[in-house]
Amino acid sequence: MEQKWVYIDGEFYKKDEAKVSVFDHGYLYGDGVFEGIRAYNGRVFRCEEHIDRLYDAAKAIALEIPMTKEELIEAMLATIRKNQLRDCYIRLVVSRGKGDLGVNPNKCKRPTIVIITDKIEMYPPEMYKKGMKAITASTRRNMPGVLDPQIKSLNYLNNILAKIEANHAGASEAIMLNQNGLVTECTGDNIFIVKDGVLMTPPIYVGALDGITRRTVISLAEKLDIPFKEKELTLFNVYGADECFFTGTAAELIAVTEIDNRIIGDGQCGPITARLLEEYQKVARSEGREIY
Repeated sequence: MEQKWVYIDGEFYKKDEAKVSVFDHGYLYGDGVFEGIRAYNGRVFRCEEHIDRLYDAAKAIALEIPMTKEELIEAMLATIRKNQLRDCYIRLVVSRGKGDLGVNPNKCKRPTIVIITDKIEMYPPEMYKKGMKAITASTRRNMPGVLDPQIKSLNYLNNILAKIEANHAGASEAIMLNQNGLVTECTGDNIFIVKDGVLMTPPIYVGALDGITRRTVISLAEKLDIPFKEKELTLFNVYGADECFFTGTAAELIAVTEIDNRIIGDGQCGPITARLLEEYQKVARSEGREIY
């Protein structure tokens, strides 16, 4: 088996030997931030956008990353090269670092930086053609006044509780509502619908992550002259949509054809979804920061 390497604070460790302290506040309290990034054909897609978002999230939780953006990018590229990869998923984690058993972040002297690069298992290919089944979770999305969903923090318990509901229902994903019953996002993806030829997605302020794939899809819709608007959505809008799909770095774009036992549209991947997926894959596989 080919050996995989993990970057931790400037050093490479064999995958099975890569460790951080049990006193790290990322482990003890979920105190840290992360990014999931994709590389295609020897290029890191939307590299700078992901790194910018990581630093913005770190700033929001008063976590100072002890590297410049360019230094961190180079460390990420070096990790991909070390593992001799051209197509991979990259998990970049910055935790508060080693401290004591108290919650005080000031006891953590230096953040811990971990970079993992590996292959990724996406949804099965047939699901991209037939669409996936989803449910609505009873677990509400975090409110921005409690923990802003725009922060990709290491505390994902809110999302995990909703994912457990999806698992129990035999569904692949769960849609999460905010405290006012508005659609926000899913456990790991943004949500889009199509109605009467208009593409729509919830605005960030309702409690959604400003997804990089979300941004890309919006720009592609403009390029393809597909009418688009951000709109507050309820389940009424979702159930009555002609098409629905989820977006995310790992999932790319995937059609959703059943939600809460309601068939969406004609129960197949819709034409606008299929067109956007095709264009997204073209862009993702041809643009990005060169690795080699």
